[in-house]
Amino acid sequence: MHSTLIVGRMQPRLSTQVAELFSAFDQTDMPLRMGTRRRELFSYQGLYFHLQDFDGEYGAERILQARTDPRFIKISDDLKAYIEAYDPATWTSPADAMATRFYHWEQRG
Repeated sequence: MHSTLIVGRMQPRLSTQVAELFSAFDQTDMPLRMGTRRRELFSYQGLYFHLQDFDGEYGAERILQARTDPRFIKISDDLKAYIEAYDPATWTSPADAMATRFYHWEQRG
């Protein structure tokens, strides 16, 4: 499994609107197309966290392929009204806002 964590800025009062956008998006075939197994959204003191788990190690490749789909473009555009880049000076795409995992543990068996 491959995971990504995108960090941004969001006013906590906007969490319902963001959840509704993703709820509609996740009811399409886009999660399957991208290999998304799980999506979780978190907020903490003005920060936004988007945790996404993918099948296998190819999540990044599948997202790149999906980026040209009109539904992906639409949700990306719609989210701009609610989520700001963590560092606008360096942001050009969600890849610029991805946290780096430095430790992982999971129970097996």
